[in-house]
Amino acid sequence: MPAIELEHVGKDFVVRRAAGRFRRRTDVVHAVSDLSFSVEPGSLVGYIGPNGAGKSTTVKMLTGILVPSRGRISVAGLVPTRQRTKLAGRIGVMFGQRVQLWWDLPLIESFELLRHIYRIPSQIYERNLSAFRQLLDLDKFLWTPVRQLSLGQRIRGELTAAMLHDPEILFLDEPTIGLDVVARQRVRELLLSANRERGMTVLLTSHDLTDIERLCSRILIIDRGRLIFDGDVDTLKARYGKERVLVVDLEEPGPALQLDGARVIRVEGPRQWIAFDGERLSAAQLTAAAAAQAPLRDLTVQEPEIEDVVRRIYQERL
Repeated sequence: MPAIELEHVGKDFVVRRAAGRFRRRTDVVHAVSDLSFSVEPGSLVGYIGPNGAGKSTTVKMLTGILVPSRGRISVAGLVPTRQRTKLAGRIGVMFGQRVQLWWDLPLIESFELLRHIYRIPSQIYERNLSAFRQLLDLDKFLWTPVRQLSLGQRIRGELTAAMLHDPEILFLDEPTIGLDVVARQRVRELLLSANRERGMTVLLTSHDLTDIERLCSRILIIDRGRLIFDGDVDTLKARYGKERVLVVDLEEPGPALQLDGARVIRVEGPRQWIAFDGERLSAAQLTAAAAAQAPLRDLTVQEPEIEDVVRRIYQERL
């Protein structure tokens, strides 16, 4: 049984707008339209898209906060809106900058309250808290009231709160926002450990595509409420990231090289960046053509960055 399953799911919102001084009109906004996908247990999946694409709406339907307008949803074998209380003990959720900790309590007391709410056995609670304290470096602010924590500290606390009860499925919205480089790496290690060692299913939404590329074996891209890509990073780059860049260092500075099937996109002294379609022209052919025009000292080939690939998808759809 899939950990997460959606079949032809849609979500509409009714919006009332001014249509004159004394009149209003009613519009229907399709936040999600005919969305279908499934996630197998133990998967670590990235769910990405531009602002307003429908990511948060999807996660809210998966956790039972919103009722879908149509279609079928199953999470851990349960219907989220009908069995929300039962589902709550089997999932962990972190919604960006929305607080699930108690604002005026020290962080450790929020964890203690969650232990009782989820009825976490003492042995499991102590084991998990000890691991999070070490991996996320919580000890420095464990007794600080939540309202006094920095954004990065609170994000680490929120992530711990979402995972204390060993959920089967974890929904994360921007888990590394506001974190420095060291803390961000610790969060990545924690998620990879939970996924590999405990078999935890993770659905991750993030604007930091480096997180997606380093953590996720599968990527779902949504735009305007519809799924436009479902596959791994290599497939994404192969399909949409055909353009590669050859960086050549000439013996001496010179004008931009004129090469058939390629274009120079940048020149800095003797170094030139040459963009080309990797399906129509090989790096070896381009290197030979460049060497015929000017002596070369060194060269490298740059593969497309995932940020550029995703940006190209959005631009094509627009």
